Amino acid sequence: MAVSDFITTNKDRFLNELIDLLKIPSVSADPKFKDDVFRAADFVKESLVKAGADVAEICQTAGYPIVYGEKIIDPSLPTVLVYGHYDVQPADPFELWDSPPFEPVIKKTKEHPGGAIFARGSADDKGQFYMHVKAFEAMMASGELACNVKFMIEGEEEVGSDNLDKFVIENKEKLAADVILISDTHMISMQDPSITVGLRGMSYMEVEVTGANRDLHSGTYGGAVANPINVLCKMIASLKDENEHITIPGFYDKVAELSAEQRGRLNEAPFDLNEYKEKLNIADVHGEKGYTTIERVGIRPTLDVNGIWGGYIGEGAKTVLPSKASAKISMRLVPDQEWHEISKLFENHFKSIAPDSVTVKVKTHHGGAAAVVSDSSLGYQAAEKAMEETFGKRPIPTREGGSIPIVALFQKELGTDPILFGFGLDTDALHSPNEHYGVANYFIGIETIAAFFKHFRTLSAQ
Repeated sequence: MAVSDFITTNKDRFLNELIDLLKIPSVSADPKFKDDVFRAADFVKESLVKAGADVAEICQTAGYPIVYGEKIIDPSLPTVLVYGHYDVQPADPFELWDSPPFEPVIKKTKEHPGGAIFARGSADDKGQFYMHVKAFEAMMASGELACNVKFMIEGEEEVGSDNLDKFVIENKEKLAADVILISDTHMISMQDPSITVGLRGMSYMEVEVTGANRDLHSGTYGGAVANPINVLCKMIASLKDENEHITIPGFYDKVAELSAEQRGRLNEAPFDLNEYKEKLNIADVHGEKGYTTIERVGIRPTLDVNGIWGGYIGEGAKTVLPSKASAKISMRLVPDQEWHEISKLFENHFKSIAPDSVTVKVKTHHGGAAAVVSDSSLGYQAAEKAMEETFGKRPIPTREGGSIPIVALFQKELGTDPILFGFGLDTDALHSPNEHYGVANYFIGIETIAAFFKHFRTLSAQ
């Protein structure tokens, strides 16, 4: 039985298995889901065993485990390393979900007329990494596995992959491969397939502003004592100027300007601004002056408040001057911006702009480097041929605004450019309520991954 026939015959099972995985609330950021994260790791291990892996093991770390698996059919053949993550973002706010986040349902959408699976982790990254497990199973069952394959599926990507560096550095021989596949990005559309060749880095901070030693009566003390919420808002507002240019001294020192030719190629990707605004229900876009929307999310650094809190937010009124106010702030970084350096620049600047009436604490949560990957490697050529085979159209190289710290780590420690082989869409509500992943995307992803193995072996033999 051919790979495509095996996939068709087992479609219902493949889909139901993914749904079972999505039911596990493997939220790495929240300790109350600790047992569920470990349960998801067990699920991945068992899936690899059932698919045909000779080795499938749970590798403990100082945090959540990494699931490793492999099938070596012939040491002389090329080896493909698959990376993914089984942990997911918190589902909060739950009340904004149309259906419970860990009770997957399939519904039709404008972008997914054949149906999409609505569940936390469906697109990021359970639905995407599980495609590789099913492609592996299909190739094994049909006798068409063209390359050796290794799997490294971790459980801490959504909290910064703190223990991944150590694991990779200590297991270089174990992880050695000729190409690395990562499906944790998106395409332009099902009609315009694309392969990501650039990702931004990340620096994630938390700040706390403290005024008086306790909450105060706003009538007795209002106007005489600093309100930390007011101060925090003013400090945050000062981090950008009227052109949305970040004001932290030294922030742009290592940001390289792309040439007009490079920017022109980037903007050749299909993009309809009116459709973009319509999908988001916004009247206009917003961002750094002098750059297009594609450039703002692909090649320019950013600073955004991800959460802010303080004072009384319950029902009714409480006239209080809060003692503290806090915010979480992320900065997306571009190549050559080192995240530890940017975090320190942020900390020094944020403390320097605080008035004497408050004290400030700044904490670095996590970060990662930006990455640009080659679009001329054998791996990219194989991915290009595979997509052209299954989509009937040559994919477009694009840069994406998200961050995957493992990419730069792989480049540095394993000396290999990963292929960012994502099949989601930017409308799939990653990290948001009602996250979903197209059923058609899932299956064409499985088919395309199998085609990649075939093309990579052929190219490697030339």
